[in-house]
Amino acid sequence: MATSPYPSCVSLPCAEKPYPAILDFLVLRFPSISRSVWTARLHNGKVQDEAGRPITEATPYRPQQRLFYFRELPEELRIPLAETILFQNDELLVACKPPFLPVTPSGPYINECLLNRLRLKTGNHDLTPLHRIDRETSGLVLFSMNRQTRGLYASLFSDGRIEKTYEALAELEQRPAANTWTVENRLEKAEPWFRRQVVPGVVNARSRICLVDYRDNMAHFTLSPITGKTHQLRVHMSGLGFRIMNDRYYPELLPKQADDLDNPLQLIARRVRFTDPISAEVMEFESERSLGG
Repeated sequence: MATSPYPSCVSLPCAEKPYPAILDFLVLRFPSISRSVWTARLHNGKVQDEAGRPITEATPYRPQQRLFYFRELPEELRIPLAETILFQNDELLVACKPPFLPVTPSGPYINECLLNRLRLKTGNHDLTPLHRIDRETSGLVLFSMNRQTRGLYASLFSDGRIEKTYEALAELEQRPAANTWTVENRLEKAEPWFRRQVVPGVVNARSRICLVDYRDNMAHFTLSPITGKTHQLRVHMSGLGFRIMNDRYYPELLPKQADDLDNPLQLIARRVRFTDPISAEVMEFESERSLGG
């Protein structure tokens, strides 16, 4: 049994009276976890309130109350690829993650995620990611080391004060007529839930894309996301007719299969550049991972 050493949190939403039983809410909220599993967790004190007190089946439902639980899996597969720490001080950690490793616990991954690996390496239990990249994408991820200054670094992303550059490979039968593109559209959830689609409406996703090389039917691009929507670069590249190599989600969803470690998605979060909100120094970091393998 794989159990997370760190709790996950879920808030009880506002609801009309009579309120549901907490057990019924948990079963409805997490349909992939059986009622018997939630019953056992409640009986064993594995669901708690903010003060660490056990939640039981008799605990009344209180809207907006936060519940904490520890994710469990019968078995968790090891991802045999390593991350590296490129920079670390009292405020910030910059890591470079391999493909297939999620940034945070999700789905079948609890301890096999970048966050929990780095918590174990650094001994810093307050470590928190300042942004996310896809599990299939490799490259740079920034973490806050200090909750007191976390907001200063998080605002770099929310205010658009950080330059992010990605690189990607796409197989093309001929060289594109243009070298640069600016893509602006609206992205919303699609089916299945983890995919995104372009829909009519106010623009919420912007990217700049540049062709830097083309030879032997292989196109090398740099991509600069202006916004940070889920799968933004993958959707924007696909929309231009440039399917990123080994992308199993776009333009069409391919059948599910085990991760092919020898053929990862050819998308790397290559470079970040920003002015440190505390030291006022210009900071720049670059991934040493290579495309094509």
